[in-house]
Amino acid sequence: MNILITGVAGLIGSKLAEWILDNTSNSVIGIDDLSGGYIENVDSRINFINCDLSSEVEKLNTVFDKNKIDIIYHLAAYAAEGLSPFIRRYNYENNLISSVNLINNAIKHSVKRFVFTSSMAVYGDQEPPFHEDMKPSPIDPYGVAKYAVELDLKIAHEQHGLEYTIIRPHNVYGENQNIWDKYRNVLGIWMHQIKNDINPTIYGDGLQTRAFSYIGDVLEPLWRAAQSPLCIGETINLGGIKENTILDACNTLIKVTNTTLTPVFLEQRHEAKHAFSTWEKSVDMLKFDHRTSLKVGLEKMWKWAKELENKEQFVWDSYEIEKGLYPYWRSK
Repeated sequence: MNILITGVAGLIGSKLAEWILDNTSNSVIGIDDLSGGYIENVDSRINFINCDLSSEVEKLNTVFDKNKIDIIYHLAAYAAEGLSPFIRRYNYENNLISSVNLINNAIKHSVKRFVFTSSMAVYGDQEPPFHEDMKPSPIDPYGVAKYAVELDLKIAHEQHGLEYTIIRPHNVYGENQNIWDKYRNVLGIWMHQIKNDINPTIYGDGLQTRAFSYIGDVLEPLWRAAQSPLCIGETINLGGIKENTILDACNTLIKVTNTTLTPVFLEQRHEAKHAFSTWEKSVDMLKFDHRTSLKVGLEKMWKWAKELENKEQFVWDSYEIEKGLYPYWRSK
């Protein structure tokens, strides 16, 4: 089979591609515009195509015209949830319009399965643990975009017969993660700060709760999402079974890195205070096994991260909306 993976230069995309190539006889076509991923993450066995899914529609169409695509893993997204209210147009172009362009091609070319990685952000600020039967209630444009794609896939299935599976991963981390983005991937942000002798920053009091998921634990379940007929039309949370406060996660990383740096607390941003999901459905349907503790996963990621050549941290030159922008994101 030909498997198309978008976001193939990012954390989940690159690692999933490697897993598929190492464990199956399938071929992988990878798409990424390298706006948040890195070419060094892309396995040489992948047929790589640099393409912006939101604007290079003809180039995307050509990929489908020239290749028989059997399965799509749509992992590409700019997952800066807290920043999304200040980059609304970019958020919808990158996370919604890009997805629609891909769904159009999936319908036209009779793709067998469309696996979409949505987000825990669709649940919003409800009472956790979030379970799949909860009515989504996102509180930011990023969550709105993800939920819109979920709804569009359901319509595509009902009207055009496109088989899909929605995966809602949460706080996946590990090797190949972008640690040079100022706005997303909290564990990566801290690693970048520690590598540069900067105190790790926490928004608010640090008592927000999240569940973290090591990349190695989610790859085989992601593969099963595209293979099992039981997963057609299903929405499945995928991620860690133990919640941690942000402060505890930061202190765990401080111990792992053996640094004398201490957390700095910044203004609270608009976000869900407590956000973690149920995991039983992923065990039943995807055989998810949370094998890797946060400490062990951070040890693996830090071993990788500390050897990386330092890159300049990505910072937006300008925002679409300045009103209400947090002081720590304003230009100095």
